Amino acid sequence: MTEQGLPITEGEQHTVRNAGTVILVGSGPGDPDLLTVKALRLLQHAEVVVHDRLVSAEIIALINPQAECFFVGKQAGYHCVPQSGINQLLVELSLQGKQVIRLKGGDPFIFGRGGEELEALLPFNIPFEVVPGITAASGCAAYAGIPLTHRDYTQGVQFITGHLKNDAHQLDWPLLGKATHTLVFYMGLTQSSGIASNLIEHGMDAAMPVAIIEKGTSKQQRTLQGSLKDLGALAAQAESPSLIIIGKVTQLASKLDWFSATLDTAE
Repeated sequence: MTEQGLPITEGEQHTVRNAGTVILVGSGPGDPDLLTVKALRLLQHAEVVVHDRLVSAEIIALINPQAECFFVGKQAGYHCVPQSGINQLLVELSLQGKQVIRLKGGDPFIFGRGGEELEALLPFNIPFEVVPGITAASGCAAYAGIPLTHRDYTQGVQFITGHLKNDAHQLDWPLLGKATHTLVFYMGLTQSSGIASNLIEHGMDAAMPVAIIEKGTSKQQRTLQGSLKDLGALAAQAESPSLIIIGKVTQLASKLDWFSATLDTAE
């Protein structure tokens, strides 16, 4: 609703004097120590925060206790607030003259729908900023001791969504099956068997090493390792949120997993 009580519709042109700002903030993969300095400063002085399910409880605890908070989390098969409703909420709050922190897990521009939410602000001339965060691929892999690139194994890495907006849309499996670089699948746990079968069908070695990192960078982090042909069975043992990494670099986790050692020491 506008200040005059009129409903806001997407596409409607609005110019509001003293309109607020939306700041899109990435909270990283979960460990609060991985927040950027700017993100921490904004949270500690926040007026309004709209946050997702994947923002860790430790990071939520850092928000200004006087801030007004809105939870709009999503998980597979259940969206407590649909994306259109989130877009509407950001518009409504900012048109009330408030500074709105839109807090997302990981990086908001990497499978975080950040671009969609900022596009929703454009028809209303609402100013915005973006504070990037450490994306799950780099954060979780680093904590699991898996370098996403390594001169002896791979010279590239590709981030891929395992959760497609349109079921009719297909990934380029022939290209992915022939990939010699590291593949990282976000939100692919429930699709893991299909991911494995498609990659194998299109040329990837069924013995290709894989890893699933569960609850990465948290005290509950766990890494499951195996071969591509066993990816579905591995996924059945994992819980969301989990990240799938496919490639020879995953073998290095057995030597470079420094974070598990710190958890064992703490116990």
